[in-house]
Amino acid sequence: MKLIRTKGRGAQAAAATITALERRGNAALDSVAPAVRRIVNDVRRHGGRALLRYAAQFDSLAGADALRVTQAEMAAAWDTLNPALRKAISTAAEQIRGFAERQLPNSWTHSPLPGLATGQLVRPLGSVGCYVPSGRHPLPSTLLMTAIPAQVAGVARIVAVSPRPAPATLAAAHLLGIAEFYRVGGAHAIAALAYGTESIARVEKVVGPGNLFVTAAKRLVAFNCSIDMLAGPTEIVVASDRGDATMIAADLVAQAEHDPEALAILITTREALARAVISETKERSRRNPIARQSLRRNGLAIVASSGEEAHALTNRLAPEHLSVDSLADLDWVENAGSVFVGSWSAQPLGDYISGPNHTLPTGGMARLRGGLSVYDFLKVITVQEYTFAGVRALGPAAALLAEAEGLTGHAQSICMRLKGGRRG
Repeated sequence: MKLIRTKGRGAQAAAATITALERRGNAALDSVAPAVRRIVNDVRRHGGRALLRYAAQFDSLAGADALRVTQAEMAAAWDTLNPALRKAISTAAEQIRGFAERQLPNSWTHSPLPGLATGQLVRPLGSVGCYVPSGRHPLPSTLLMTAIPAQVAGVARIVAVSPRPAPATLAAAHLLGIAEFYRVGGAHAIAALAYGTESIARVEKVVGPGNLFVTAAKRLVAFNCSIDMLAGPTEIVVASDRGDATMIAADLVAQAEHDPEALAILITTREALARAVISETKERSRRNPIARQSLRRNGLAIVASSGEEAHALTNRLAPEHLSVDSLADLDWVENAGSVFVGSWSAQPLGDYISGPNHTLPTGGMARLRGGLSVYDFLKVITVQEYTFAGVRALGPAAALLAEAEGLTGHAQSICMRLKGGRRG
């Protein structure tokens, strides 16, 4: 990790570093865009033939018969799983489901004045595809985090895709009752979900994180199929003046071990804490090569000149994961994917078992949205019902607005009802 100060010698370089971090995003996607475009277009045009060719090349798929995971395979994975791990997966599923159920919005109706009733209907999407990474680290937790909110929302068809899925991922699918699971990944899997093939019917939305190729493919299909977000390498910011250096370092190393491109940052006003954290991360990442590489490349300890500046810097960075010292800190938090309060709130608890979703915005996108939730799988349909009394109350104003815009047909549609009286 590198130490930088916002004041004094080196402040100008620090400002440039922070500005670059603030502008981080998905520029890396452009480097793979041509290759991804070829794959996506190939699957779109040639369907299952292209999908199977890429699946054999990239996913080591043995043949068309191996594409779909059977219910028996998922059940066998569950039965052979270590009982303690089965219990852990079940506990995580219960926590995630309970949180999603509390998020569910309601349909409602309201009468703001006599003769008008307005409201909303909450309806689920018809189908979604859940992408579950299975590269450096197989992530059964991601299946739980993507499929369970969709189930709570009431989505009728949930499709899981994962290249070379781990037994724990198949076991999790059995626990959730997933009916469709395919052994494909990468850009070709995203294309199959978005456009459909002979073996995989298209879905209305694709959710879940993935590598650079997966994310670039999601960006490419987003005009034809809804997506959740463009998730990049994981990020952690710890904003602390009172935290314990060993616990802070442990969280920084934990997130850094996901990916050599992961971002791990401490923001503090105490240089002594910054130096202690840097020392601890060196020690704790000594036997963790990925975390060590990530911290060396992207690790920062930023020493701010005041608490206000530290808060402003944190919100400018809009991190995926944010740790703060106390509940009082929530008053200044504006931009973050998920917030962890106090030294006991280890970020890996949120990755697995707390309940809030671990599929979170990266690259500064926490300025614009929160993490994946039950809302991502719902549509809100507005409803309005007038009687003549309502038209009489609001119609003249609406007709004037229509005439001001030069839309005479709009005005006439309203005025004919005003003239028709109670006959309407």
